[in-house]
Amino acid sequence: MSDASAFSINPGSPEPIYRQLMEQLRRRVASGALVAGQEVPSVRELALALAINPMTVSKAYSLLEAEGLLERRRGLAMVVAAKHRRARSQAERMALLRPALAQAAEAARQLEVEPQDALDLFKTILHEEPR
Repeated sequence: MSDASAFSINPGSPEPIYRQLMEQLRRRVASGALVAGQEVPSVRELALALAINPMTVSKAYSLLEAEGLLERRRGLAMVVAAKHRRARSQAERMALLRPALAQAAEAARQLEVEPQDALDLFKTILHEEPR
């Protein structure tokens, strides 16, 4: 089973929490960190770990099931759908990363942060331990 502690949310983000969870699951599948048939944390487990409403997790899972990323098994935990057997290519993973970086770049421009300073900060953050 996937570890609920691998997920995090940013309550101050303008992006709804359910979308934050969806993007994290998409990225974990794209990178190969979650593979076909692997269980995802239960709704209750993830909601408790993140201190959020279980309906928020349920909404994210339902939408991911509708798009074919997750599969519901009667009486069992949800799993990554079988059609997602392989990790995505580097180009596909970069395409998933681009929106987050575009948002960060826009924030840096608005704050008038020098590009090199923003890149240095990004490198630092990349090497930090995940929360």
